[in-house]
Amino acid sequence: MDEFNRLVSEQMVTMEKLLFLQAELERCQEIEAELLALQEETDLESIQADIQLMKKELKEIQAIFEKQTEEVIDSYREMNLTPSS
Repeated sequence: MDEFNRLVSEQMVTMEKLLFLQAELERCQEIEAELLALQEETDLESIQADIQLMKKELKEIQAIFEKQTEEVIDSYREMNLTPSS
């Protein structure tokens, strides 16, 4: 009976270690998932900032293009209104 009790006691200690390690592993995996999500969120914020910058630059270029188009049209009109020699 003493041998049986000793074996059961050892098994209980092993089981406690097993349960502890399983709980720690799950906890660490949850932390890992949270860190990955935060990293992705940081990347997303960076990409969103880039998009906003490109949209601003695009608007500026569109405005320049529109101004150049107006200048071309005005120049063409002046050319056609001025009699050529």
